[in-house]
Order: sequence, then structure tokens, then C-alpha cells
Amino acid sequence: MITLTGTIQHRDIGIGAWALVTEEGVTYEILRGADKDLLKAGQKAKVKGQVREDIMTAAMIGPVLEVKSFEVI
Repeated sequence: MITLTGTIQHRDIGIGAWALVTEEGVTYEILRGADKDLLKAGQKAKVKGQVREDIMTAAMIGPVLEVKSFEVI
């Protein structure tokens, strides 16, 4: 489990993808099925989750992050 702080972004790739861009500039692709309250472009959040190395996506914009919990900041 990791904790990351960053900004939520929507990427217009294929059917669309959501990402968390950390304060350090690292992009994580948010695994589909995440809470809709998190998925708001421009929103800053502190996210706890797990990087899933067993999943590939069509967008391939960064490591896939399965969000377990989050806090809007």
C-alpha cells in the first residue's frame, strides 16, 4: 500500500482514462471503478492504494493504481 498526493486529471485516450499526477510529476493511471467523488479533473487528493503490476490498460499512461481510499485536500 502506498500513499500519494497529487492532482486528478482526465486523459482523452480511447474511451478516456483518469490519472493522478503526483507533486513530483509522476503519473499513475487510476484503475476503472474508482469512487466517482475522486474522479474530478483538477481536484487535489491524498490517495492510498496499490500499484497493480498484473494489469495492462489501453491508455498505458503510467503504473495502474487501485485506489483503496482517498481524501480531497
